[in-house]
Amino acid sequence: MVQVHIVGVALDSRGQPLILLKPIDAVPGVGLVLPIWIGAQEATSILIAVEGNEAPRPLSHDLMKTLMETLHASVERVEITRIDDGTFYAELTLHTREGVIVLDCRPSDAIAIAARTEASIWVNDGVLEEAGIAEESTVTDASGTGGETADAPDEEERVADFRRFLDEVDPEDFQG
Repeated sequence: MVQVHIVGVALDSRGQPLILLKPIDAVPGVGLVLPIWIGAQEATSILIAVEGNEAPRPLSHDLMKTLMETLHASVERVEITRIDDGTFYAELTLHTREGVIVLDCRPSDAIAIAARTEASIWVNDGVLEEAGIAEESTVTDASGTGGETADAPDEEERVADFRRFLDEVDPEDFQG
């Protein structure tokens, strides 16, 4: 398992929202980013939590957090466990008075809850290898003026491949 953080919420070329996750120990501009397509409501919920804002009325994920607090349960961690035919699967690990409980969960819901509870988010190594994409990389030139160059020709090609992928992918292939 690799611990990740939320890089952001973005829209693909068709206007479909996706969440971007990146290993926490990765160097900026280098490594893999995991895109997971999510629903618009979940994207809004995650954005609100990540930005530290509150909705005028509690959203479903706010209600889930309140329910857990009321029942003296806490979120230990969220895990993106597998990908099967383009569908991501996740688990929500709760610490309760009765012990640890692991719940099957959509990744979008798990991430929205993690964003509210500051729980750690983990991704199975195989999932990151299978569905992760190379993060676009820039390097400051020797003069320090910020000239942009790719790390290597292979990196440029992977970024171009990812851009083509985003243009051609069907979000339903990655329902979270």
